[in-house]
Amino acid sequence: MNGDRLRVVVAEALPQSGLEPLRNGRFDIVAPKGAAELDAALRDCDALLVRSATQVTRELLERAPRLRVVGRAGVGTDNIDLDAATERGIAVFNAPTGNTISAAELAFALLLAAVRRVAAADRSVRDGRWDRKSFGGIELNGKTLGLVGAGRIGTAVARRARAFGMQILAYDPYLTEERARSLEMESVDLDTLLARADVVTLHVPLTDATRNLLDERHIASMKPGAVLVNAARGGVVDEAALARALTDGRLGAAALDVFESEPPPADHPLRDAPNVVMTPHLGASTVEAQHNVALEVAESIRDALLDDDFSRALNAPSVGGEALRALRPMLDLARRLGRLAHGLSGGPITALDVEYTGDVDDALPVLSASVLTGLLADVVGSGAINLVNAQHLARQRGMQVRTTRTSAASESPERVKLRAHWKDGSAVVGGAMLGHAHPRIIRIDNFHVDIRPAGTLIVMRNRDVPGVIGRVGTLLGEAGVNIGEYHQTRREEGGEALATVAVDGAPPREVAEELAGLADVLSVRVVRLD
Repeated sequence: MNGDRLRVVVAEALPQSGLEPLRNGRFDIVAPKGAAELDAALRDCDALLVRSATQVTRELLERAPRLRVVGRAGVGTDNIDLDAATERGIAVFNAPTGNTISAAELAFALLLAAVRRVAAADRSVRDGRWDRKSFGGIELNGKTLGLVGAGRIGTAVARRARAFGMQILAYDPYLTEERARSLEMESVDLDTLLARADVVTLHVPLTDATRNLLDERHIASMKPGAVLVNAARGGVVDEAALARALTDGRLGAAALDVFESEPPPADHPLRDAPNVVMTPHLGASTVEAQHNVALEVAESIRDALLDDDFSRALNAPSVGGEALRALRPMLDLARRLGRLAHGLSGGPITALDVEYTGDVDDALPVLSASVLTGLLADVVGSGAINLVNAQHLARQRGMQVRTTRTSAASESPERVKLRAHWKDGSAVVGGAMLGHAHPRIIRIDNFHVDIRPAGTLIVMRNRDVPGVIGRVGTLLGEAGVNIGEYHQTRREEGGEALATVAVDGAPPREVAEELAGLADVLSVRVVRLD
């Protein structure tokens, strides 16, 4: 965190009450009008806040060189190029809970409108007719509701359905039997759900796995006369197949708030299909939801920019709050150990083992990302890597990252150990937090050391003979290099020793070369840890 003001570009209309977390004196909020003003505002913004209309493409991100955070005031991120954002180290946030109630209530409103023919009856009365016999409906009491997706919104719909006397089936690959029982629903596969449900409601995101999830075959397998409600995402249903099923009378009704193309074109087959209710993507269109989603994503932006808390980001390791504050000294140590491992490597690192000993359950993803920010800083540039894109950049270079965690023994310090592999060798470095506030480097290869991970280290291997320390000190003194710490260790008398010398500032290259030329010095590496 620094003292500079941070600029947040709000690209679409949002309630001012929802932006309150960004009104603390650290942020400048900019609301551009039109494409030209948006383009100009992107050039020096730190965060971009959008809804669904702004397409956050790779090209847009390239026009925002300072951008660190994108927030979507809504559930999905279909309008954001998540891969491009991750590559550039830009964290992406959404608001997964802010519109839960509004979306669930709309799904149920659509269901009621479909089964009681509300929209068609309304049009009939407005046209001057009083044709009650044409608008017979069905009761929901005693019917079976099939949820495709049993997350926050799906379970909120289920609660409302139970109040109407409905039985609940659910298809969700992530729904455990125990969880299903606690929610008073039966977990089944998709084919079983479609065959048994009188009403099917969709509550899944649009992904490669869910695109056309309800295709022609699945729609044909639905219970005759069933009702389909989609208030989730366009593209999950084959809309042409749905229109045919309605026209043929195989389905009783359908209601959709979302479409594959929005707005649907004039010749869209559902426009002429019978017994269908269509609304223009109203899931979050309530006063409460608009406030909640803006507030949720504004809080995420604030925490990310001020506290480096990316726990709610869709594309970053998820440790936040008190756990992040407790882990932050270890993350800094991990980054410095990554720099040390890179400095000791004998070639491009192809694999990295990260071993964490501690009690933070979710530490490994963010810890390994922190290691990589140090390990790759001199490869890609320190300003080009962060916790968001570290894993991506490692994969891009063909690096395997393997992680393990063990619980710390009683009174044992929190520790991290790295083993970096390259074509012809490997190096091991380890560090520990002493008293939760004092980081130390405690291992280099098979040598136990004890040195503060800061500044510049000269890491030397030398023969364990008299005079080496004196010659090193003399050479550094004559070169004007001040020694902060000098730690030398050995495994056996007269064998090979390892010296770690903390110095003020980075010594010139010729000084390192002169050190390497001293009698009994076997190798010299200079590593900047800051």
